[in-house]
Amino acid sequence: MLPVRAIRRFTVRPVLPAKLAALSDLALNLRWSWSPETQDVFAAVDPEVWRASGHDPVKLLGNVSPDRLEELAGDRRFLKRLQLAQSDLDDYLGADRWFQKQAAGRGRKDEGDPDLPRAVAYFSSEYGITSVLPQYSGGLGILAGDHLKTASDLGIPLIGVGLLYQMGYFRQSLSREGWQQESYPVLDPDGLPIVPLREGDGAQATVEIAVPGEQVMVARVWIAQVGRVPLLLLDTDVEENPQHLREVTDRLYGGTTEHRLQQELLLGIGGVRAVRAYCRLTGHPEPEVFHCNEGHAGFLGVERIRELTVAEGGPALDLDTALEVTRAGSVFTTHTPVPAGIDRFPRQLVEQYFGGHGAAPGVPVEAILALGAEDYQGGDPGVFNMAVMGFRLAQRANGVSQLHGEVSRGMFNGLWPAFDEAEVPITSITNGVHAPTWVGREVLELADKHGDDVWAAVDKVSGKDLWATKRVLRQKLIDDARARIRGSWLERGAAPAELGWTDSALDPDVLTIGFARRVPSYKRLTLMLRDPARLKRLLLDPERPVQLVIAGKSHPADDGGKQLIQQIVRFADDPEVRHRIAFLPNYDIAMAQPLYPGCDVWLNNPLRPYEACGTSGMKAALNGGLNLSILDGWWDEWYDGSNGWAIPSADDGSGAGAELDNGRRDDLEAAALYDLLENEVAPRFYDLDGDGVPLRWIEMVRHTLKSLGPKVLSTRMLKEYVEKLYSPSAVASRALNDSYDGARALATWKSRVRQGWSEVRVDHVESGGLPDVPEIGASLEVHAFVSLGALAPEDVRVEVVHGRVGADDSLADTSAAPLALGESYEGGRHRFDGHVPLSRAGSFGYTVRILPGNPDLATPAELGLVALA
Repeated sequence: MLPVRAIRRFTVRPVLPAKLAALSDLALNLRWSWSPETQDVFAAVDPEVWRASGHDPVKLLGNVSPDRLEELAGDRRFLKRLQLAQSDLDDYLGADRWFQKQAAGRGRKDEGDPDLPRAVAYFSSEYGITSVLPQYSGGLGILAGDHLKTASDLGIPLIGVGLLYQMGYFRQSLSREGWQQESYPVLDPDGLPIVPLREGDGAQATVEIAVPGEQVMVARVWIAQVGRVPLLLLDTDVEENPQHLREVTDRLYGGTTEHRLQQELLLGIGGVRAVRAYCRLTGHPEPEVFHCNEGHAGFLGVERIRELTVAEGGPALDLDTALEVTRAGSVFTTHTPVPAGIDRFPRQLVEQYFGGHGAAPGVPVEAILALGAEDYQGGDPGVFNMAVMGFRLAQRANGVSQLHGEVSRGMFNGLWPAFDEAEVPITSITNGVHAPTWVGREVLELADKHGDDVWAAVDKVSGKDLWATKRVLRQKLIDDARARIRGSWLERGAAPAELGWTDSALDPDVLTIGFARRVPSYKRLTLMLRDPARLKRLLLDPERPVQLVIAGKSHPADDGGKQLIQQIVRFADDPEVRHRIAFLPNYDIAMAQPLYPGCDVWLNNPLRPYEACGTSGMKAALNGGLNLSILDGWWDEWYDGSNGWAIPSADDGSGAGAELDNGRRDDLEAAALYDLLENEVAPRFYDLDGDGVPLRWIEMVRHTLKSLGPKVLSTRMLKEYVEKLYSPSAVASRALNDSYDGARALATWKSRVRQGWSEVRVDHVESGGLPDVPEIGASLEVHAFVSLGALAPEDVRVEVVHGRVGADDSLADTSAAPLALGESYEGGRHRFDGHVPLSRAGSFGYTVRILPGNPDLATPAELGLVALA
């Protein structure tokens, strides 16, 4: 008989006794996911159901028996505990935090602080907040989740925007042969920690977008409350939509090219409309800053232009003025260091969705296509590039580590071809991680005993206590890993009788190395297998054994990545080594939380420089783990020689290893990895004193916590976003938004400068003032004679650019000094004067250039125009 299947599914939420109503409030605010004390309250409801629910409060409350709820309603001790948890949440939501104190410190407590944004809208295609809301695939989503949590902790008035995927990313399992298999469990919104955004009449709020075929795509708006931050999630699985539109939010990073475009239209255009609805219905301040986290949400800028050109809520603006208003309040963060990671759509497909009465009526389709055009040397004229649009629509942009900023300036130099890479206007804010989410509870409790945070308390804690704590964390990881290993083997078809070995897989007293991340080829999951015999010797060393815990998902369409996973799994299946190496399927937040604290070493060996940041090693470091990594991403800027180990790379940034093919490079870097493990890492770990404590290892742990602790925090990251990007964007946005006169003037000025730039040139340069033998402290006098045509001196910046000069007269390590207007002549000719102090010895060279100059520009490179001597 065939199984009987439901034609519809939904979740029935429980009705709690009045005295337990606070449980619902606690469950529906995701702050519980980083509040151990709140988790303890849920565990006390029913420990067995809490474990069985996967630590999901909504599922817990749906599965606990009514008798147990009535019993708790009469339990005065539990009710007191519940009241304390509710009071703690209320205090968290209502108290002034860092952001409010910043405003108060400037003498302004109201929402109109002149330097701080009244609100920020943050758009991302994925969010990793908790495993019970599986709306993430990897690092981008985890970073976005940490961004929201930290904004909440700091009191930043931020609104998150994303999509609610009916099947999330995917659940990973393994076949008997070790091949990745994907399944897509359907999520019921009523069973998730989210609530609908309601209109005044009680109906769920929706947004609509016109799509080809004279159809309308309708999406519901849900709210996931992340502490103080609302996260708006859009969902097209509604009856008003035909089936193909209901499936737009079916899964993350799946489907055809058109399906991806539909998702990104919904995220960007629908996301702005959802923000407007949320602010209208709740009274939340309208955002002054819109932050696009990677290019997926780039169409948000098109929607903001449409609002202005069709006069929604104000006077209609011309296209150029609307573009300046939009750009002033926009921030774009790029995360990919490889061109293949950027979404690019056929121009014809984009034209199809925006032409006629399309997704953004009132904005000419030609203008939209121009925003994403690869109209630069080496570009493809047939594609629409989402990252290119992101840069063109944002006045401020950043990469996610110092090295990634350099890589990004090289990747996107074509947008500013007249400028050297170093002057491309892409800055860097290095990612950080949310400590309350990722630091093991035992680590926090150890610090609490000494009344300090982890890095301040580290010198007060004895080496014996530190070592004992790491062993407890290692044991928790191993207990979790053993259960996962056994479960995976059962799924692969093994009989329970043949799995007795899993009870002793891994060892809490063996050096434990973690490696967990997505599995594209450049992250090199299998570098450790380059010499399988040598790896076996390291794993099975009788004196200093090593054990490896590995996890990671490959994109469902990436067979190459799946082959890498299969190679690891087959090696780990070997009975000779399976007690020392494990591949754990279905890497997610629930797995990661015991994994990072339980590892002694975190391994990262990407092809340099293709790791944009790589925050997993930060999470390990906060738990006293030592990084063993290629100098890439964040490790390139914060490795100091004593807080871990740097794997020597064939690419040291000088280009010296460029001639090596990847196979030879992998051989060299794998050999370097084995050498470090055998000669430095393992000997230090097993070098024990009389009390069984590895003192030299503990000293590295102490130094890691002190040197990296404050740096790798997302609180540092968010404060940098506020100070470097959000606040300047808010100031610029107000300057151009208040009456739009500033935006009109800037748009007119830009048009005039572009039209007149062909007449701008440096005619000749005179210099003097130096002694016969120039010495440090002398001053070079520079006079630049320039022609500006129809432009005025106040329309430009004239600079002398100076630095070290090479044999081919190229300048390096340059600095720029402004020249002042000295005299004006007939015919648009002018003289600019200045002095350059000689502050360093060695070769010296200089040149003069002219740039557009306007106080409303975020950077002189904004227009991409320059005239050189």
